[in-house]
Amino acid sequence: MWLQATVHGAVIGIEVQAGQAVAAGQTLLVQEAMKMEVPLAAPQAGRVHAVACAVGDVVPAGTALIEFEAGAAAGAASGSALPPPASDPAVPRPNLQAVLARQAQTQDAARPEVVARRHAAGRRMARENIAELLDPGSFTEYGALAVAAQRSRRSLDDLQRATPADGLVTGTGTVAGRAVAVMAYDYTVLAGTQGVFNHAKSDRLLALAARHRWPLVLWAEGGGGRPGDVDWLGVAGLDCLTFRSLAALSGQVPLIGIVAGRCFAGNAALLGCCDVIIATEGSSLGLGGPAMIEGGGLGRVAADDVGPVPVLAAAGVVDLRVADEAAAGAAARQLLACLGGVAAEAAAAGGNALSLRHALPENRNALYDPRRIVETVMDAASVIELRREFGTGVVTAIARLEGRAVAVAASQPHHLGGALDAAACDKLARFMQLADAHGLPLVSFVDTPGFMVGPDSERTAMVRHAARLFVGAAALRVPVASVVLRRGYGLGAMALTGGHFHAPVATCAWPSGEFGAMGLEGAVRLGFRKELQAAPEAERETLFQRLLAEAVARGQALNMASHLEIDDVIDPAQTRPWLARVLASACTTPLPPRRGFIDTW
Repeated sequence: MWLQATVHGAVIGIEVQAGQAVAAGQTLLVQEAMKMEVPLAAPQAGRVHAVACAVGDVVPAGTALIEFEAGAAAGAASGSALPPPASDPAVPRPNLQAVLARQAQTQDAARPEVVARRHAAGRRMARENIAELLDPGSFTEYGALAVAAQRSRRSLDDLQRATPADGLVTGTGTVAGRAVAVMAYDYTVLAGTQGVFNHAKSDRLLALAARHRWPLVLWAEGGGGRPGDVDWLGVAGLDCLTFRSLAALSGQVPLIGIVAGRCFAGNAALLGCCDVIIATEGSSLGLGGPAMIEGGGLGRVAADDVGPVPVLAAAGVVDLRVADEAAAGAAARQLLACLGGVAAEAAAAGGNALSLRHALPENRNALYDPRRIVETVMDAASVIELRREFGTGVVTAIARLEGRAVAVAASQPHHLGGALDAAACDKLARFMQLADAHGLPLVSFVDTPGFMVGPDSERTAMVRHAARLFVGAAALRVPVASVVLRRGYGLGAMALTGGHFHAPVATCAWPSGEFGAMGLEGAVRLGFRKELQAAPEAERETLFQRLLAEAVARGQALNMASHLEIDDVIDPAQTRPWLARVLASACTTPLPPRRGFIDTW
C-alpha cells in the first residue's frame, strides 16, 4: 500500500530508503506546513518498497509518498521511532526552569532584606495587602515580569532584582466571591513611582475593569511620575491614558482608594478619583511632594508635613481614618460588600430598640448624639461613617439594615444646632451621588433648623452649596426613607428628605417631631413682631412664650400627619422595622440608567 501525505507541505527530511525494514511508529519522512514539522510514520512493522518524493518537494495532502508492505519486515528494523515520553514529568524542561526562576524573582521572598526593612517600619508589602483583601487563592497577577524602563542605563539582571513588577502589582481576585480588580504601588521599588511599564499595566487593568464592570481597589502609596525611565520615545508623557481611564470608572463601579505612608503627585491624583479614600494614621498626601514643592520655589517641606491625615480629614479629602493597613483592608472589604451589592444575612440590631424612646432629651433644645440612634437602628457593627471630621453638621455612613446595604444621613445638632452650612451641603450632596451610583437606598434622620444663614454664611457661596442638594436629590434613582427625629424646619429639612417631604417613598416622625416653614422661635418673632412690640415690656416674654407654645402645638408631628404632610408618626422603638418594611417595598423595582459620575468633592 502507499502511505499518503497528511498535509499540504514541503518534504524536509526522508528517514528511510527502498528495501528498509521499519518498526511500528517509526518516522519515515517529515513535511513542513505553516512552520510546523509533520512526521509520516509507519502504521505497523513492515518494509519500505519505494520512496516517491525527494527533499524539497511540495506535495498536496493525499499524495502517495511511500510504498509500504505491512508485516514483511526481515531482520531488525532500523531508524528513529517517536521519542519516548519523559521518564519524570515532574522535572521541568530548561525553558520552564527559566520561567519558574524568573517568577520566583518577582515575589517578596526573593528580597528578604527589603521585606525585613518594611516590616521593621511597621508596614506591609504590596502583595501582603492584596493577599489579605482578597479571598484566599483567588489572586491572578498581571504583568509580574515587567521591570523598569531603564535597560539602556542598567543591566537586565539588576532591573529584575531591584524593580520587580516595575513597582506596581496588578491583578484580579474575589472579595466575598465577587470579582475585584486590584492595583498596589510598591513603595519598596523606586518609591512606588509611576513608570512606563507600570502605566501600561494600569491601563490594561483599567480597561478590563471597565469592560467587565469590576470594582477597583487602589493602594496609592508612591511619589508620582518617575523621571529615571529612559527607554521610551517621547518628551513629557502627557498623552498617558491612566488618569482618564481610572476617572472614567467613576459612577460605573465602586472605587476604593487606600493610602498608607506617602502619596504624592500622580499617585495622589489617582487616589482623588476614588469614591472612598481610606487613610492610615501617619500618612501624608498631596498633589506635589517635597521635591516638586521646592522646585516650584515654595521652600522646603518635610514629606510628612505636606498633607497629614488630621488636616486632610478635616478638609474633606479623607473619607475614613484607620489605624493601620490591616484596618484599611478590613474596611475596604466591608465597603466593597456594601457598594458592590453583596447581600448579607439579616443581623441583630445594634442596640435595644426600646432605648430609642428616650434617645432624645425631653428639653426640645437639649443636645444628643445622633450616632447612637443610627447604631441602634442599623445592624450591629455594620456602620461605617464617612468624612466624620468634615461637614460636621451632618453624619454620613454606609450601613446595613436587616442585611440590606443602605446609605444613612443624620442631622448633627452638636454643630450649629444641626443647620446645614456649606461644608455639610457639599458632604451630603456628594454622599447622595455615592448612594445613587451604587444603588444604596438613602435613609435620613432629620433634626435641623434649616440652612445656615447670615453674611458670614453667604460669603461661603451658600446659595450655590445649598442648591447642590436640590439638584442632586432631583436626579436620585434610589428610594429615600426619612425619619424626622425632632425639628423639621424649612428648606434644610426639605433638602434632607430628597427635596420635599413627599419625595421619599415614606416620611415619618417621632412623637418629638415639630415642623415649620422656618425655626419656630424666629417665625414667632417675625410673624408677631407688631403684637410683641405693642405689648408692655414686662409682659413681652410671656406673650412670646404663649405664641411659641401655640406654634409648637400647631407644628407637632401628630398635627402634621393629620394634614398628610408626613405619612405617619411612629413609636421610636419601631424605627428599624418601619424602615425595613418601607425599603422592602421600595427596592423591588430595577433602577433606571444613571447619568453622570460621582463628584470627587
